[in-house]
Amino acid sequence: MKKAIIVICVLGISGLAAPLLAARGQEAAAYNPAGRRDPFKNLLAGKEIKDKVPPGGISHLYIDDLNLTGIVKTRQRLTAVVAGPQGLPYFLKVGDKLSDGYVLSIEERRVIFRKTNERGIPMMRAKDIIKEINPEER
Repeated sequence: MKKAIIVICVLGISGLAAPLLAARGQEAAAYNPAGRRDPFKNLLAGKEIKDKVPPGGISHLYIDDLNLTGIVKTRQRLTAVVAGPQGLPYFLKVGDKLSDGYVLSIEERRVIFRKTNERGIPMMRAKDIIKEINPEER
C-alpha cells in the first residue's frame, strides 16, 4: 500500500498518475469547489492595482513621532525634511496634513505644526507644536 502511494505521488508530479489510476480502476482526485471559490483563481485578473495614498502621502504619521532633520530652501518655498518612526525621510511643505494635524508654517530653523486631534478625537482647542533643528545647541 505504501509503495502504491509513493508511486502515485511521484507520478502525480510528472502528470502520469491519472492514466495509472485509470488502468487500475481507480479515479484520480479532482477539485470539487462545492460552493467555495477556486483557491488557484487569480482574484486580481483584469484589474489595475492602484496605491491608495492620500494626497501628500503622509497622513499616517503623527506629529509627536516626527524628528526634524533639515530644512531645504528653494527659490519658491521652504521644505521640511523629517524622519518618521522607522527613520524614513519625508518632505513636508506648508499645508500638508498628518494624522493629528497639519504643517502650519516652515521657517529657516523651525517648523510649526498645528495639532487638531488627540488619538483620533478632535481637540477643543488646537495646539501649536514647534520642532527646531538642533535645539540642544542653544
